[in-house]
Formats: sequence, C-alpha cells, structure tokens
Amino acid sequence: MPESGVKNGDMTIKASFLTAFICFLFGGNTVAIKLSLTGLGAYTTAGIRFAVAAMIILCWAWVKKIPIKINPKQVGQTLVLAVVFVVQLSLFYNGMVKTTASHGALISNVLPFFILILAHFFIPGDRITAKKALGISLGFIGVIILFFDTPDMAYDLKTGDGIILTAVVFWAAGAIRVKQIIADYNFLQITLYPMIFAVPFFFIAGFFWDDRMVGTISGSVLGAMFYQSFITASFGFLVWNSLLQKYGAVAMHSFVFIMPLSGVLLGVLMLGDPVTPHLAASIILIVTGVMVVNIKRRTPPVC
Repeated sequence: MPESGVKNGDMTIKASFLTAFICFLFGGNTVAIKLSLTGLGAYTTAGIRFAVAAMIILCWAWVKKIPIKINPKQVGQTLVLAVVFVVQLSLFYNGMVKTTASHGALISNVLPFFILILAHFFIPGDRITAKKALGISLGFIGVIILFFDTPDMAYDLKTGDGIILTAVVFWAAGAIRVKQIIADYNFLQITLYPMIFAVPFFFIAGFFWDDRMVGTISGSVLGAMFYQSFITASFGFLVWNSLLQKYGAVAMHSFVFIMPLSGVLLGVLMLGDPVTPHLAASIILIVTGVMVVNIKRRTPPVC
C-alpha cells in the first residue's frame, strides 16, 4: 500500500529515478545473455540464472517473513506456468545464440502488445481501444522492419529473431494465465514456483542438448551471470514489485520504453552491434508504440 500522503501513481523524484534505473537494467539483460553464451550453453545459462534467483528470493521471503507455502491446487497451476516458462526461456536463450543483443532487446519488448491482444480475448473487461491498437500496430511494424535488417555479421538473424518472437508469444500467454489466477497468490509465490519447477529441466536439457554445458569461463561470463541472476532476476524483480505495490502499474509502466532503448544502446556499446537504418527505424516504432500504450494522460484534480 502507498505510504501516507502518497497517492498510488504519484511518484516521488527518487522513485522515478529508481524506476528508470531498474528499467535500464532490465533492458541490458539481452547483452548479459549474449556474454554468458560465450562460455556456457543456452540451457545451462538459464538453469544457473534461475537457480540462483530462486535461492535469493527464498532467502528474501525468509528474512521478510513472507509466506510462500502453496496448496495442492496452486501446485498444479504453477506447474502449468512452469511448462510455459520452460518453453519460453528455452526458445529465448536459443534464439539469442543466433541473433544480436539489440535485436533480442527490441523483439522482447513487443511483449506488452501480445499481452494486450490476448487480454482482449481472455481477460473480461480488458479490451483493445483505438489508442492500444495504434501502439500495437506501431510495435509490430517495427518488428517487421527488423526482420529485413541485414547487417554484415555472422548471425542467422532471421532465424534467431523468429525464435525470440515465438518465445515472446509464450511469455505473453504465461502473463495472461498469471493475470487470471494472481488473486490467490502473493508476488513471490507466483514467481518463485515456476522457477523452482523449471530449473531441473534446464540442467537436464543442458546435459543432452547444449553443445557444451560449460566452456571457457572468463570474467565477462561470470559478470554476465551475476547480472542476470542477482541484478535483474533477483534485485530488479524485488525492487520493481516493491515500487509497483507502492505506486501502481500506471506510474511504473510509464517508464518501460527505456528497456528497448537501453538494450540497443548497451548492445552497440558493449558488443559492437551495428546501427543500421532498419534498426533505427525499428527502435523509433517500437519505443513509440510502447509509449502510446503505456503512458496515460493524468486527470487533473478537482478543486
């Protein structure tokens, strides 16, 4: 609940900067994934990331005395979420092997558009308005343009981009299912159990299907794994949900346009991803679409 004197959605300057910073960190996750894949297999990377994140969240729940026990019905529900989670992450990490961090960051940020489309059909009262339709259209045009991007790099971009786009569809489906059942959970339960159930599969899949589970472990690989496990999947998640509870979704989602921008920026600066005309046009369209969907006009107070 918001603190006394702070209305849900009326963010302080400090909270605004923190939210922007968290969004910047989330956007850089595709860069961290690309770096980790230079020394670890795709499934192994996912397994390590979410095993560490689950342990940290468990410790947080213990310190804060947040209940995480679930009933048999919830076990079944979270197992279904875990299956979707496994498919989503398996596709995403394997897609990242074939494409660039910049492409991965942009395509993953069309997630809100898929959620809006699915919510229109599966969440009562959550309809697509003309404003949302405009944002969705801009975002998808940006993705289409990205598929015509042909930088001089040794990546199978179209295949990788297609795999990641499929992963985003599963991601959106999981998010819709969470919306349908979230009233019976706290935010730790609904996040923690799919991770716990999924981690063993990632390691088993890594044993059978990664070309190598563990290869050359450099400082950049270790740093990338630390970033994914501690910074985004643990610290970022906890801070984001803390701010979300205090200020509400409307205020928080006004900042999500930062994620694709930071992903592309960090991909260019840290990995040397090329800035092509297609990439630039895609950035403009996807970011504009995200802003159209998420930034809402404030109603002036009645005197």
